[in-house]
Amino acid sequence: MYRKLVLDNGLRVVTERMPALKSVTVGIWVNVGSRDEGAGEEGLSHFLEHMFFKGTTSRSATQISREIDALGGELNAFTSRETTTFYVKVLDQHIKPAVALLSDLFRQSRFASKEVEKEKQVVLEEIRMVQDDPEDLVQELHTELAMKRHPLGRSILGCAQTIQGLRRAHLLRYVRTHYHPQQTVIAVAGSFNLAELAPLLDKALGTITQTDSVRSDRWPSEVCGGLVVRKKALEQAHLCLGLPGVALDHKDRYGAYALNALLGGSVSSRLFQEVRERRGLAYSIYSYLSSYSDSGMLTIYAATRPKEAARVVELISREIRRLRTKGVGGEELERTKNQMKGNLMLSLENSQSRMSKLAKDELHQRRYTSLEEMLTDIDRVNGEQLLRLSRELFDLNRLSVTALGTVSRNSLQAAVS
Repeated sequence: MYRKLVLDNGLRVVTERMPALKSVTVGIWVNVGSRDEGAGEEGLSHFLEHMFFKGTTSRSATQISREIDALGGELNAFTSRETTTFYVKVLDQHIKPAVALLSDLFRQSRFASKEVEKEKQVVLEEIRMVQDDPEDLVQELHTELAMKRHPLGRSILGCAQTIQGLRRAHLLRYVRTHYHPQQTVIAVAGSFNLAELAPLLDKALGTITQTDSVRSDRWPSEVCGGLVVRKKALEQAHLCLGLPGVALDHKDRYGAYALNALLGGSVSSRLFQEVRERRGLAYSIYSYLSSYSDSGMLTIYAATRPKEAARVVELISREIRRLRTKGVGGEELERTKNQMKGNLMLSLENSQSRMSKLAKDELHQRRYTSLEEMLTDIDRVNGEQLLRLSRELFDLNRLSVTALGTVSRNSLQAAVS
């Protein structure tokens, strides 16, 4: 059962009880991410997420780790381009100490200067790790190419130079600017008693105040065409292709999800079957949608032998054209819709994924979307809608291509011409 509460300080609490489970997940979602960083702040959202775990006024970093392990639970966080999330997942019998630990971490972290300097080295290693992973690196390079100078095109991790220049004062100022109760959602899913949980959350987080005005400098991005080749001595050529996507609340979002599933979202997709199964040109090939509050992008990734890179790009372009010109048959569409419904239902069977859905619904739509409503929206997807949507989104003049490896730029240019 879904419930929504608003605490006196404006902080929203959304809950969904799942009595069949023995676990509960509590998440704190702040509506700020890498796209909200100003000049000289690149990577600050992610770095700050790390720093919340480095000691509070009453607990050291070691004590935080020992307490969550003693509960047999999970305490973690992650940063996206639009949100920063802190969550704890435990057995329902441990919800009180879990909320106490999570709220202490969120409210009383010290951001000690010594810990800031130490954590810089950890984040710099994380950046180096991406540089050593071709699949991650080509997707970062591609996002930067496709989004040009838009904040959504930045790396969430930031760059080494910016990270090295961070100081404790930068973190405190960023929290004051962005961590407002009105921009924060607490999401709880799993096994819990709301009558006991509500006052617990109110006591732990309901007194947060913020005097600075809320800053919002977001504007929609555009996916720009182009071709970039980064030479690197690798056994494979790693490829990313991008096209416009849709925003999270777009009226045709389920149609866009279906187009992604058809194109490269599963092992029965057109790209997987054509490029891997029929021709053996790639081990890994897939597509995915990145949807944001006001825009989005569809990305296709493939890895192949350098001499086959142009052929793979050509085949991908051909499948995109086929969707634009011939549309989707009834049998293929029905199979895709059944796949989407199955994936959706299976993905929401645990408390952590249900907690994430609750928070995203509230942050991006300001309302709860039931599973039944989502399944109905999938059922409404039809071939006429997909043909129209593919013609709107799959404009090859706006296709962006990024290649990493020993690849000929001219051959790739010819493949998309």
